Amino acid sequence: MSAAPSRLGVVGAGTMGAGIAQLGVLAGMDTVLYDAFPEALEPGRVRIEEGLRKGAERGRWSQDDASAAGERLRTAGELSELRDSELVIEAAPERPDLKRELFGRLSQVCSRDVVIATNTSSILITSLASAAARPENVVGMHFFNPPPLMELVEIIAAEQTGQRAVEVATAAVEAMGRRPIPAQDGPGFLVNRCNRPFGAEALRLLQERLATPEQIDRIVRLGGGFRMGPFELMDLVGIDVGYEVAQSFHAQSFGEPRWKPSPLQARMVAAGRLGRKTGRGWYDYSGEGRYRPEDPEPREAGGGDGRRVAIQGGGAVARELRERAREAGFDAREPDEFGGADEPELVIDAAVPTRASNIGLATDGVPFLSICAERSLAQSYTPEACGYHVLPPLDATRLVELTRLPTTPDSTADAAADFFSALGFETEWVDDAPGLVLGRIVCQLVNEAAFAIGEGVGSADDVDAGLELGMHHPRGPIAWSEAIGVDHVLATLDGLMAERGEERYRAAPLLRRAAATGAGIR
Repeated sequence: MSAAPSRLGVVGAGTMGAGIAQLGVLAGMDTVLYDAFPEALEPGRVRIEEGLRKGAERGRWSQDDASAAGERLRTAGELSELRDSELVIEAAPERPDLKRELFGRLSQVCSRDVVIATNTSSILITSLASAAARPENVVGMHFFNPPPLMELVEIIAAEQTGQRAVEVATAAVEAMGRRPIPAQDGPGFLVNRCNRPFGAEALRLLQERLATPEQIDRIVRLGGGFRMGPFELMDLVGIDVGYEVAQSFHAQSFGEPRWKPSPLQARMVAAGRLGRKTGRGWYDYSGEGRYRPEDPEPREAGGGDGRRVAIQGGGAVARELRERAREAGFDAREPDEFGGADEPELVIDAAVPTRASNIGLATDGVPFLSICAERSLAQSYTPEACGYHVLPPLDATRLVELTRLPTTPDSTADAAADFFSALGFETEWVDDAPGLVLGRIVCQLVNEAAFAIGEGVGSADDVDAGLELGMHHPRGPIAWSEAIGVDHVLATLDGLMAERGEERYRAAPLLRRAAATGAGIR
């Protein structure tokens, strides 16, 4: 294994470049920061010094360490001043022609052994490596923004990359105190690829008018435990940036249906509503107040008062619903445990996948709730039922989604909302579909991860670490599949495929095999 480089060059003094340079000087590397625009160097240097000072104030390192790190930084007005670097990391704008020209110039001014790394998040490393005099020394080092705060770095080998370049990049990342994960060269590498459904499926939900952006974000935050909903994240990153990335994915994959850009993105970009940077995106940021209401405090469970509830199913949702209902004071049992005059007052189908028809599960006049996982409420053959969906583990969720048909009695809808409120959940009414909102987004995250793992893009452990550390997901896709159950995930995808007839919902071969063997995706 190669040792970490002692001399680092960084090209680009913007947010990413300055952040990478800060990590370099803290790791003990003599670091030279260069930018093609000399006027960008001083703001970049100030940003690094501010970062070192604030880190010392917060106890992340000592003041002496900050001072020593600052002395290891030098700015350069000419690219030739990077000549002694052992590793050069470029953080130039995402333009293939610009990066290829830069790689050619670096090959001329630096030593034969220099490792040239690109921080690109969307351009194939293989296409850039060929521009260098020694392509075997080119590697991808994808830092996440902002580098000083994000714990993850993807290491991507091009087709031409040699083992030494990978080892030097990995050693540098470890010296910086970050976790390196290997990823295959391809659209989005590992983390951005596996995160694609988070925004893409949300846009499809909006396009189908299943819910509004505000509803989708609220469901994702409260129901899934994510820090930020997909539309909030699009506004933060920039809707135009997301649209460009979506087009790049679609083009590089030669039209993969899962990665098709949304016409809603195109419309927002055409309107100039790009997110926070323009004051308007999916949300309005022009006012003085918050762009959305604060999320409510967790509800207290209780008030079951011994009411009888029959909950059918042997999976995680059914088991956890029965347990939670009992804790809230309900008399919760499986349907066959009731009989005679001891009839349930509410019947809930929580079996995923359904092993038998639920026709006749509830007697006339008893409110019936049907889980919308492998099929929509409209396809459940129970026109007077109320639909719902929730993902386990239930102790990590605060919200249950509800849906109804025109034929659903108000009394059944009220009974559903009352039951889940008594269990301590918030509720959100959305339109009808398999998986409703959160189920569709999470199941597509699991499916994309299964595609990536099956294609050798990365390991199951690296997928989970990537989305947890690089994207701040509450759990990675493989952990989600273990909490939900692979059968639940596959049932939802197959239900969407059957009802929508779109290739975007085809299940990954690895996911289908995991469901058949019971071995899981790992």
